[in-house]
Amino acid sequence: MGGRDGETAAVERRGRRIPMLLAVTAFVYLLDLGSKLLVVAKLEDHDPVELIGTWLRLRVLRNRGAAFGFGEAMTIVFTLVAAAVIVVVIRLARRLYSAPWAIALGLLLGGALGNLTDRVFRSPGGLQGGVVDFIAAESFAVFNIADSAICCGCVLLVFLSFRGVEADGTVRKD
Repeated sequence: MGGRDGETAAVERRGRRIPMLLAVTAFVYLLDLGSKLLVVAKLEDHDPVELIGTWLRLRVLRNRGAAFGFGEAMTIVFTLVAAAVIVVVIRLARRLYSAPWAIALGLLLGGALGNLTDRVFRSPGGLQGGVVDFIAAESFAVFNIADSAICCGCVLLVFLSFRGVEADGTVRKD
């Protein structure tokens, strides 16, 4: 058996990483949803809560735009982009045998679902709801758990791509 066939056989023995993808997705989604419910119930319409002086605070904002408040007039576009990300991740899951890829895609999927939930169910509704942001770092934007998960997932995917790790678990040799 040659190189590529041996790699494929090893990948098949490891099994698909869909349960890992689903576990990471569920963890991120529930953490994001729970944190948003908690801060809206306890902190909305209150002064910011200082965690580490003014360097890190909890401050509730409703963001109808993308990251950093960009594109508030294009809320529906960001809603459709989040839906597209979800579809792409689900399609990639069919050939997912790599644990790091499962983690990265789970972070993306959980984050996209978290922010999409806000777009669908929060005021004013109609796929244009404001995303709840509440983590305020000094001299930086206000963001949430979903935003953090999406950024971490993207960084991990870039790292895996540079390392040549494919979603099917094989490693590309350049």
